[in-house]
Amino acid sequence: MSIPSLTPLLDTIDSPADIRRLRDDQLRQLADELRAETISAVSVTGGHLGAGLGVVELTVALHRVFDTPRDRLIWDVGHQAYPHKIVTGRRGRIRTLRQEGGLSGFTRRSESEYDPFGAAHSSTSISAGLGMAVARDLSGGNNRVVAVIGDGALSAGMAYEAMNNAGALRSRLVVVLNDNDMSIAPPVGALSAHLSQLLSSRPYLTLRSIGRSVAGSLPKPLEVAARRAEEFARGLVAGGTLFDELGFYYVGPVDGHNLDHLLPVLRNARDSDVDKPVLVHVVTRKGKGYAPAENSADKYHGVVKFDVVTGKQAKAPANAPQYTAVFAKALIAEAEVDQRIVAITAAMPSGTGLDKFAERFPRRSFDVGIAEQHGVTFAAGLACEGFKPFAAIYSTFLQRGYDQVVHDVALQKLPVRFAIDRAGLVGADGATHAGSYDVAYLACLPDFVVMAPADELELMHMVATAAAIDDRPSAFRYPRGEGVGIELPARGKPLEIGKGRVLREGSKIALLSFGTRLAECLKAAEDLAAHGLSTTVADARFAKPLDTDLVRRLARDHEVLITVEEGSVGGFGSHVLQYLATAGLLDRGLKVRPMVLPDRLVDHAAPQRQYEWAGLNAPQIVATALAALGVEAGRARG
Repeated sequence: MSIPSLTPLLDTIDSPADIRRLRDDQLRQLADELRAETISAVSVTGGHLGAGLGVVELTVALHRVFDTPRDRLIWDVGHQAYPHKIVTGRRGRIRTLRQEGGLSGFTRRSESEYDPFGAAHSSTSISAGLGMAVARDLSGGNNRVVAVIGDGALSAGMAYEAMNNAGALRSRLVVVLNDNDMSIAPPVGALSAHLSQLLSSRPYLTLRSIGRSVAGSLPKPLEVAARRAEEFARGLVAGGTLFDELGFYYVGPVDGHNLDHLLPVLRNARDSDVDKPVLVHVVTRKGKGYAPAENSADKYHGVVKFDVVTGKQAKAPANAPQYTAVFAKALIAEAEVDQRIVAITAAMPSGTGLDKFAERFPRRSFDVGIAEQHGVTFAAGLACEGFKPFAAIYSTFLQRGYDQVVHDVALQKLPVRFAIDRAGLVGADGATHAGSYDVAYLACLPDFVVMAPADELELMHMVATAAAIDDRPSAFRYPRGEGVGIELPARGKPLEIGKGRVLREGSKIALLSFGTRLAECLKAAEDLAAHGLSTTVADARFAKPLDTDLVRRLARDHEVLITVEEGSVGGFGSHVLQYLATAGLLDRGLKVRPMVLPDRLVDHAAPQRQYEWAGLNAPQIVATALAALGVEAGRARG
């Protein structure tokens, strides 16, 4: 006897067209089954859970009302799009999420026609949607464009820049504001839902248009007064005055978990003929429908594999402390003895470890929201007044504030300290979150100190070093994940600026590491020794200022010099080559081989596999050394 399916209605959905064939009264069941399937899938793979659970009903409603993929549906960030993936033909692969060769944890154009725009960073959806809407208008199309953006993403200036532009262009665009955290709206109930449906309906819009025509025929003072009275009235019942001022027609708030409220409002927005973009304000609950997520402080924003019944996450015991935790410990230790140290994060307090700093020093910790540009310049202002700001920002997010790093920090030589988390390859989050470019884009700036620790003890020393640097900007980059298990002191010690260290002496091959590939270099040195090749291993510590004495010695005393780093071309190896070339150290036959991340995006997988693909593990370092000497793996010369 076969076991009945727990998701009989979802089993009939292969594409959004199947949702559009259902009756409205079947959608509640579909949403419940979709939520259960999302929980089940993420319990196997890990990933972002809370945000997706909050938009299950909204996902069903959007695909029901809009003709996707002809109508473009853009999910901001993309981490809440797991339910969307399930109903857009990817259910059969949903348990490969964030796994090697599997589905991306974010939206991706190459993955599905239902993902019209790839996103893993926030606040891009309205800009992209406006571009698509204008392209439609220029080409004479008539499809709809819908951008779904979370309230947290509205802390980024880019979202307001896009809304300001959209309001001025008056293109037909629907923006759905998913209000799941900030509670920027009053409680949602039947009256609110009724008002939202009324305000988005054609009769109201027609009446409003007539009223505006009448107002337009009045003397100017009365016209202005009439318009302001109407907008103020709408603001009282709907809270939409801000969006009106930006040129949007505001509708809401609407209960995002009540399909009877959602469907008519979305249909009205779809069919609206107002000559401006429409913003539908939807209130949802992150983690909705799964008690462990609803009761968790972070609503299970990001999880590892977990037990569906209990919600208990299957975290493996750590063999060594996480680099992020070591950074937090080191910064707290420095702040204990220096009251001028302050910490800044851009909406990532737990991701950067600054939640721990904030517990100890609440008045000296600042979360600026998803606003890296503002965060960098805010830090610059603090530095101007004699404070010691540490801006803890992921490598891939600091890219968003690069103009401010150059103009507001570097050009003024302000001692802002950048703690750059997620350096190098990051595993399941894939290319969108890989810290590939920060060395290249920081080490090219004058007077910038750029460091990378080889292990967690070195990270503590570099936090202390940055705290001591008070005459120029500095940065230190460190990876996601665990250190190597070194015993740690209570506080780090400042390093000599621009000086590396030698860990193993040899005579034939020199491996010069920048960052945590040092452990792989030491393994490679052992393997090369087995080939009869004496190998030196050095840790540069600094990409800028470069330890030119160390580089000169390695170049002079060895036949082959290999640089190894977890970054793109243009970074540490490029600075070494620049020095070697200008100092004439390449003129006598030195063989130099810079090893960097490949000139392609490295997809999501376990970090060890990613570095294997990138060619930065010990076997590839050995192969590079042997090839430089013209030696096959099976033989070597002394």
